[in-house]
Amino acid sequence: MFSVYILRGSKNHLYVGCTLDLNARVIRHAVGDGAEFTKRNKAFDLVYSETFQTLIEARRREKQIKGWRREKKENLIKFGRPGI
Repeated sequence: MFSVYILRGSKNHLYVGCTLDLNARVIRHAVGDGAEFTKRNKAFDLVYSETFQTLIEARRREKQIKGWRREKKENLIKFGRPGI
């Protein structure tokens, strides 16, 4: 299963990513491996995730969420994905 996830940094910045192994990816972020977001934001929380059967579906969803305004991302975090 592939996961799309959102991290919130200590300065309230949001990072949207996609991975095959969510736990391993969060650990990699924690040690500063990967995205500039987690290199700059040493403290962050996983605030949202959803899973998909294929990488294509996950990447499509990641791109969709990245295109949203902050308010819509915050609503997704707060209320979750409709229909789940």
